[in-house]
Amino acid sequence: MEIRGARSAELLARLHGCRVTLRHRLATRDGRPLFTDSVGELESEGRPDLLVHTRRGPVRVAREAVVAVREIPQPRARRASWAAVSRLERLCADAWPAVVDRPLGQWRLRAAGGFTGRANSTLVVGDPGRPTPEALAEAVGFAARHGLRPRAQVPRDSPWHERLAEHGWRLDESHAPGAEVSVQVTELAQLAGRSAGPDNEPGEPAKWPGVAPRIDPRPDADWWRLTVEEQQPSEAARHVLTAPALADRDAMGFGVARDGPTAVGAVRLALVDGHLHVARLWVAHEYRKAGVGSALMRAGARWALDRGAQWCVLQVAEHNVPAMALYRRLGFRQHHRYIYLVPPDTP
Repeated sequence: MEIRGARSAELLARLHGCRVTLRHRLATRDGRPLFTDSVGELESEGRPDLLVHTRRGPVRVAREAVVAVREIPQPRARRASWAAVSRLERLCADAWPAVVDRPLGQWRLRAAGGFTGRANSTLVVGDPGRPTPEALAEAVGFAARHGLRPRAQVPRDSPWHERLAEHGWRLDESHAPGAEVSVQVTELAQLAGRSAGPDNEPGEPAKWPGVAPRIDPRPDADWWRLTVEEQQPSEAARHVLTAPALADRDAMGFGVARDGPTAVGAVRLALVDGHLHVARLWVAHEYRKAGVGSALMRAGARWALDRGAQWCVLQVAEHNVPAMALYRRLGFRQHHRYIYLVPPDTP
């Protein structure tokens, strides 16, 4: 739809958050304007210009350059195969290792002193090698022996989810960090050169020019202070976060961003089977929305590319709206979702 004058502002405001095709002037050649089309989610509210979040990254467009805009349907999502989901779930489990990780057929019984749901739940993918009621009973017994609440981590809407639901297992709505989690992926080569700060052009440095991320093979005191709430992390938490088996293979990185001597951001990086697993991304409040988080992500991507990785994967609770928005701007897309389930008789 062609837009002109005051009507354009009204239409662009109405289409905020919608998927659009936006035609705009790109340049002038031989006195004639050149046009291009950007397709993606439109961000128009609260900013002087426009952002179109395309598959290749954010495109910034001046409002006066827009000549036409049209809402289009969302693309039909292609669901990853359950084999691909199983592989990525196991890879993420290896990147976030529990202290105890015992196989139950293709399931994994995990315990780590209660530190995080991922490391203290039964990973339900594949065949447990016995009837489902027996496997579930063994998972409940394992949790009891380790002083844990019985909990299963299972890809949402998968055959394994359906099987547990048939036996009364239900969503663990009391799990404060989030019972529903999005597993997201992107290519490292694209992530390495992309900026997500809303006030920065793609590829532009953060607004705080003194901030310089550094990736070390071991966490320093600043990293621990920024990423772990407890002043003295438990041995189980240290095991999960430092992943000794991966560290021995030079597959762990601990990033810290500093403004001068002050540590203002941190991130945990783990390499497993050609994938960079990102976790524990944290930025000081006064440095948020200034490109520090994206600078840490880009530094991590370059670190992983230098070590031969190709993909980046992360797990983010669906209720964490700011993080979901950041990762979308960085070009991540959802691969699948997983949920936490508990037995029917759990209080």
